[in-house]
This record gives sequence, structure tokens and C-alpha cells, in this order.
Amino acid sequence: MARKGQVVPQWHLVDISGKVLGRAATRIATILMGKHRPQYTPHVDTGDFVIVINAAEVKLTGGSKLSQRLYQRYSGYPGGRKVVPLKEMLAAKPQKVVCEAVRRMLPKSKLGVAMLRKLKVYRGAEHPHQAQQPKELAI
Repeated sequence: MARKGQVVPQWHLVDISGKVLGRAATRIATILMGKHRPQYTPHVDTGDFVIVINAAEVKLTGGSKLSQRLYQRYSGYPGGRKVVPLKEMLAAKPQKVVCEAVRRMLPKSKLGVAMLRKLKVYRGAEHPHQAQQPKELAI
């Protein structure tokens, strides 16, 4: 069993242009949790860092998802519920769509929040993590 600080995280680069959102998100969530490692331990963060590029070019299957899927947020005040359809969200903030898809596949705990911090999503092909020498990951 792995212990905290024992596992050295690696950096992976994922290009999701033309890829299906759900299938890419499951693979990314697996790497963030560390389930691809032989020393995976459920209560220890054994995951790696993942850099996702070209989030604006992600694909969705099914024609009605763009209009029927809704993203909600609530300000905490009466009448403060905001609802945005997927089509508008993809146009404005595609990186948030990818991040939400991955977040929903991670554990709902402090450990899941720590895993999500290792996800870096960018709209285009440019990213500021060249110094970490990320390895290309095929999905």
C-alpha cells in the first residue's frame, strides 16, 4: 500500500480535439485517481497531473445533448439560480465543461478535491507547463 508522499506524480498531456467528452473524461479521471498504477491505494492520492489541451474542439454524441443538458449554479440568495445550456457553455467556457465532466467522476471528498487540483484544462493548444516535460497520452 502506498503512503502519502511516497508516490512521485508524473505529468501527462492529453489532446481531446475530436474526442468524445465522456470517454475522454473517464480516462482522465482514472489517471487523476491513480488507478493506472499498480500501487493504487483508495485513501491516498496516488494520481498524476493531467494537462488537457484543445478543450474547445471536444465532441459530443447525440444531437439533443447540446440543447437539453443544463449546467446550474446557485448564488445562495433567493432567485439566485442560474441555468446555462451546454451549447452556450461550450461556446463561452469549454474548459469548464471538461472540468465538470471529470469532477463528477472523482470521489466526492477532500481527496477528490485534491485530485481535481491536478487537472489543468486549456481552451487551445498552448499551455504554460512545458517545464514539467509532460508525456503525450493517447486516449
